[in-house]
Amino acid sequence: MQDKMQNVEIGEKLGEECGVFGIFDPNGGEVAKKVYYALFALQHRGQASCGMAVNNDGLIYCHKDAGLVSDVFTKDILETMGQGKIAIGHVRYASKPENARQDAQPYAINHVKGCMAICNNGSLVNGAELREELELKGSIFHTFTNTEVISTVITHERLSAGSIEEAVSQTMNKLVGSYCLLCMSAKKLVACRDPHGFHPLCIGKLGDSYIVTSESCALDNLGATFVRDVKPGEIIIIDDDGLRSDETHCKDCESKMCIFEFIYFARPDSVLDGCSVHTARRRAGQFLAKDHPVEADVVIGVPDSGLDAAIGYAQESGIPYGIGFLKNKYIGRTFIQPTQTDREDKVRIKLNVIRSVVEGKRVVMVDDSIVRGTTCARIVNLLREAGATEVHMRSSAPEFLHPCYYGTDIDSEDKLIAHNRTNEEIAKILNVDSLGYLSVEHIKELAHETNMGFCDACFTGNYPTELPKPIKKPIYMVKLSEKQ
Repeated sequence: MQDKMQNVEIGEKLGEECGVFGIFDPNGGEVAKKVYYALFALQHRGQASCGMAVNNDGLIYCHKDAGLVSDVFTKDILETMGQGKIAIGHVRYASKPENARQDAQPYAINHVKGCMAICNNGSLVNGAELREELELKGSIFHTFTNTEVISTVITHERLSAGSIEEAVSQTMNKLVGSYCLLCMSAKKLVACRDPHGFHPLCIGKLGDSYIVTSESCALDNLGATFVRDVKPGEIIIIDDDGLRSDETHCKDCESKMCIFEFIYFARPDSVLDGCSVHTARRRAGQFLAKDHPVEADVVIGVPDSGLDAAIGYAQESGIPYGIGFLKNKYIGRTFIQPTQTDREDKVRIKLNVIRSVVEGKRVVMVDDSIVRGTTCARIVNLLREAGATEVHMRSSAPEFLHPCYYGTDIDSEDKLIAHNRTNEEIAKILNVDSLGYLSVEHIKELAHETNMGFCDACFTGNYPTELPKPIKKPIYMVKLSEKQ
């Protein structure tokens, strides 16, 4: 069994595509600074690259690069972005870190119908198929991102459409998969959410300004007021006349929000489609305590997204809650590290066990998920080294068994520790005394305040859309220099 694990990648946590933020200020002002502060709140959704585009009197200024928000946007760069009425921003997680600079968003485009900037959160099932179709018609691409494909389709549709929102609506007819799209033209900010509503998108208000963003925590960062969530399939248009909505695509299919937004991706202080993320995670811990009880001395959570579930487990079980780990605040999530050696080193650098909490005790360790397993095993060993007599692991997500095609980086069943293994085999690999997962049946109960359905395909294999068609990969590829 240990030999099989040698083929499993070291990165434990899932990567999600990114986060988006857009603002329309009818009075004009320092929109770049507002995007800057909002992107800090969304940094957890992507740490490989970031960027923003500002519309100043019909001219779009764009800056983007690999790195964190604080690294990419200096004071001088923000000042050169200037003031404007419209701006969009983006943070991106890169499944291939070597492409972080090349794939950074937003994309700024000039075409015969005017200028446009676009950024997106999600993953298309038919992205490769659309790209091949466009290439056969003469389109040229510089990246392998879905966003560039979407921007090309919108540009083609804009040639015959009467407005940018009409072009976006026609484009949605051709897209299959997940997307939360922000599109900025010379005079408008257009946003849309895919008809399944895989990932969150909400509307806020700051004075006379309207905001559209991935999570409500970005509104809190600016002191903005939450207005409502964007409906699955809805198109939002914001211009000098205010905000209006196009619900043409809202009844195209059943809503299927990614349940992992509540389990891991979103910040705990966000509210998604009417449900607090913190509340959903605490419920997950309560369900775990009911379904997988154990005699223990202390419950601890793995920072950050395991903490709320650990509190729920402790409340339901009556076992005292303790702070078992100290997290280094100045290091990013382990899954963004590009090499195995880097990831291994940063597990120990990132987390330090508080020995007095676990030494000589039976410990329940709650984490948000167990994906590939190797980082998880190292965290367990840290507890053993600190003197824990027993370690009982509880996962606030069910077993990952299938690939995801809607925005997370699970692309193969072979990389999943639960694939073709029993719980006993997994527990042995992780070096834990017992192991318990959240049941699939409890998923719908985590966020019952929402009127959304949930996508659980990575647990059940029940995909809400068609699956990607095999496309022949190019034989030749151009490698762009990192020096620009």
